[in-house]
Amino acid sequence: MEEPEPAGTAQPGLRSLLPPREFLGSRKGQLLLAESVLSFIIFICYIASLAASFMMAPLLEFLLALFLFFAYASKLNEKFKGLYWPLTDFLRCVTAAIIYFAISIAAVSKYNDGASKAAGVFGFVATIVFAIDFYITFNDLVSFLKQGSSDPPEGHKSEDENSDSDSD
Repeated sequence: MEEPEPAGTAQPGLRSLLPPREFLGSRKGQLLLAESVLSFIIFICYIASLAASFMMAPLLEFLLALFLFFAYASKLNEKFKGLYWPLTDFLRCVTAAIIYFAISIAAVSKYNDGASKAAGVFGFVATIVFAIDFYITFNDLVSFLKQGSSDPPEGHKSEDENSDSDSD
C-alpha cells in the first residue's frame, strides 16, 4: 500500500496552473468563472446556429474573462500597479452586459433555430451575471473615489496649519 504524500508537498504540473482555493471561493473568482463558462457556452451555441455572425463577441468576452480570472488568481493586479484593475474590469463588464443584451435580443427574435434561441437565453443569463459584476465593481470604485476625495482636505488642513504657524 502506498503512503499518501504529505500535504505540504505539491507535485509540479497542472496543479501549478490551477488558481488557489481562496480565489475560487471569493465572490470575484466565482463571478469571473461564471462569466468565462457562460461566454464559452454562448460561443459554442452561436457556432452551431444560424446566427454565427454573433460568435465574435462571446469569444472575446470569454478570452477577457479568462485572462482576468488568471490575472487576479496569480495576483498580477498587485504586481502591475500602473493599471487600475477595477476600472478596467468595470468597463469590460458594462460593455459585455450591453453587448450580450443586444445580441441576445437579436438572436431570439430574428433566428428560429434552437441553437440561436439557446444562445439568446444564455446571453440573457450572462447579461445578469455581468450586471452583477459591474454593480459590485462600481461599489468598489465609489468607495475608492470617496477614500481618495477624503485625502486632499487633510492635506489642505496641514497646509493651513503650517500657514497659521508661519503668521504667528
